Amino acid sequence: MVFGIGLSVMSISVLYLFSVDTSPFRYIGLATIRTFRLISTAALCFNDYRRTINSNYLNEQERIYAMSLCHKRCAERTLSCLEKNGGIFIKLGQHLSSMSYLIPSEWTSTMVCLQDKCPSSSIDDIKKMFLDDTGKPLEDFFLFFDEKPVGVASLAQVHRAIMRETGREVAVKVQHPSLRNFMIIDVFLTKKILGSIKRFFPEFTLTWLSEEMEFSLLQELNFKEEAKNAIRIKKHFEKIKRFSIYIPEIIWSEKRILIMEYIRGVRIDDHNYMLANNISRNEVSAELSHIFNEMIFGDDRYLHCDPHGGNLLIRARPKTFQLRYNFEIVLLDHGLYRQIPLDLQRSYARLWLSIINMNEKDMKQYSYEVAGISEDKFHLFTSAITGRDFASLKKSIVKKKENNLNRIIVTRGFIIRLVELLNDVPRIMLLLFKTNDLLRSLDESLKTTYGPKRTYGILGKYCARVIYQEDLDKLYSNKVSGNYWNPSFFAQYLFCIWKYYYAEASLYIYEWYLFIFG
Repeated sequence: MVFGIGLSVMSISVLYLFSVDTSPFRYIGLATIRTFRLISTAALCFNDYRRTINSNYLNEQERIYAMSLCHKRCAERTLSCLEKNGGIFIKLGQHLSSMSYLIPSEWTSTMVCLQDKCPSSSIDDIKKMFLDDTGKPLEDFFLFFDEKPVGVASLAQVHRAIMRETGREVAVKVQHPSLRNFMIIDVFLTKKILGSIKRFFPEFTLTWLSEEMEFSLLQELNFKEEAKNAIRIKKHFEKIKRFSIYIPEIIWSEKRILIMEYIRGVRIDDHNYMLANNISRNEVSAELSHIFNEMIFGDDRYLHCDPHGGNLLIRARPKTFQLRYNFEIVLLDHGLYRQIPLDLQRSYARLWLSIINMNEKDMKQYSYEVAGISEDKFHLFTSAITGRDFASLKKSIVKKKENNLNRIIVTRGFIIRLVELLNDVPRIMLLLFKTNDLLRSLDESLKTTYGPKRTYGILGKYCARVIYQEDLDKLYSNKVSGNYWNPSFFAQYLFCIWKYYYAEASLYIYEWYLFIFG
């Protein structure tokens, strides 16, 4: 009864605040509704789980089925809440959708729609933001501005437009205006909700997720930084020239507005488009692997940390001398990047080669170097990185066709240990986890004939190159009196070359084996 009276009083208060024509009062009313919606959804979910867990079941199969239904109900409830609240709550849902190694599939499959189907902001709010941020009306910038967005994401939406001065067709990325008003309270609520999970499920500590989200949002909400990221990564790949990647040209940026070249393309996992344009899914998968391994293990070490399906397009292109494939991968949304330290890059490369070669001694050493993982947890760490059960890794990660039995068996005990591990690893490793998982999900959606085997072969070649360069750097720094013809130096130099080309040749032969025999 008390709850009902309180709810009635709050409802009347909110209606009054909406009736007042003063903006601060309106925002207070909206914030109250958003807060109540989130808290009530969390309460319903916690109660649903409590009742399901505490119920009696005839057998284990019945309990598992009941838990699956509970997961689905709670995920759908949460999805509805996140969609209505919008903003960073959509971002939270996107994070959840990519955490297949951690949370039940009922949750990840329900949240996946948030990757590229998000609520849009009204054109009136967009026009007001243009006026507030630039001092000029939107019409002063554009001859034409399509009021219907071509894409809507968690933090922004994109409109097609024609520039007034040049007549050039452009894509206009605008931040959702409401984010500025609600960001502080939304971040606070996210922390509280994720923190409260520990009260009901003490073994789950998800505060690292809210901390990472808060840290990342500071980057993603500044479109001037996004413009710098896009320009930097575009220059890097233009310098190399051997990749079928395209980054749209940046034309102009403000903190909440970004104008760039308009690109026509489709989602990278659009099988019908690839079939119609004779584009090989195997080649798309391989090129995607090359692109992101170059970001991680290349000279620049600057990684795009949000490669979900909504941020990658594909477009058909005629083959040229420089473009070896009949397609280009268009990389969008450059708001979230991380600079990978050189020491981490080298240890990470050695970790991956130790996994590929199934060298447990090195796996223990480099798990500790990249994330401070103790010897008793390295099995869990390598399983989480690869998305495969450690027992199957022992058979070699590049042997035998991938099947469901090789994947991680996600038990309650596994999840509890993984949550504890993620709470302790460095933040950069959380982003590498996320990037790995998103790329693995994309590769699975392409349904290649090779499975993940070829991508591991490509990864191995990049790791071998990093280790070769590290070995050379160490050798040059220890050279005797600058005498390159010293027998000891020369022998070590030849050994470095032999190790590198042996690894390269082995992986090259493996790729050809896959090409011939599948």
